[in-house]
Amino acid sequence: MDAPVAGTTTAEQAAPRRRIWLCADDYGISLAVNTAIRDLVMRGRLNATSVIAAAPSFNRSEALPLSMLNIASTRVAIGLHVTLTAPFAPLSTDFTPLADGAFLPLKDLLRQAMLRRLNREALAAEVATQFKTFHTAFGRMPDFVDGHQHVQLFPQIRDAVLHAAKENAPEAWARQCGSALPFARRLTDRKGLLLDLLSRQFRRSAERLGVRVNPAFAGTYEFGSSRHFRDRFPRFLERMPDGGVVMCHPGFVDAELQRLDPLTTQREHEHAFFMSEEFPRILASHGITLTGSVPDHAPVPATA
Repeated sequence: MDAPVAGTTTAEQAAPRRRIWLCADDYGISLAVNTAIRDLVMRGRLNATSVIAAAPSFNRSEALPLSMLNIASTRVAIGLHVTLTAPFAPLSTDFTPLADGAFLPLKDLLRQAMLRRLNREALAAEVATQFKTFHTAFGRMPDFVDGHQHVQLFPQIRDAVLHAAKENAPEAWARQCGSALPFARRLTDRKGLLLDLLSRQFRRSAERLGVRVNPAFAGTYEFGSSRHFRDRFPRFLERMPDGGVVMCHPGFVDAELQRLDPLTTQREHEHAFFMSEEFPRILASHGITLTGSVPDHAPVPATA
């Protein structure tokens, strides 16, 4: 029998552990980030990652070592990180709108989506192409689908993503970003609150299509804050139900990452935390485990 974890009661130790998805976003963005994510998977510190199929550095050579981690047993769920914002460029032809040959910046994309000004046919073609690129690299469709900078939640885009998931990967689930915390607890997290609001319609749309979603989500924070990640992480686990998703961004920094994304050294801080002995102690103190591959049950059907 395992020894009790410091800071937990006998009842907490005896209670069944909840199993969550701890998902590292942005696999494929750079070789250094890919290496860090695979390292954590091998050590049992992650059980999901989502892939930027549109990243310049992503190809079959980077898909293969990730796939190989699942040969003996399923260690990691692998998802598609639908990407529709700059500095990345479309994989499909004739995509619009563009800015200097790349997707629009996040704020511009959100504005166009809220005004319903995006080209539906172009969106559908691009999302379908990213699913196809994933399939070409991995030889199968993704286990789940989410979005870089949470674009899967935006009006118009959510319809394209959910329809593509239903058509191309009917067994996959889609990431919604509704919190399990009481509303009053969300008011201090502006980013999380916006995602929570956008997720309401996303869940309704998923339910109509019969696409499964995760029951809850956490992991947002202001990346520029001086507060240590280890101090934030316990909050992500509060009230997280079995099958919930906690998003993270561990990685190492290289020139390609610096070229493509402003989130750099914070990725190394996250990686260091997940490598620490403090990480499993925090999981245990909240009655949560990642031990033994991915959660046994799939996310539940969406509800409003």
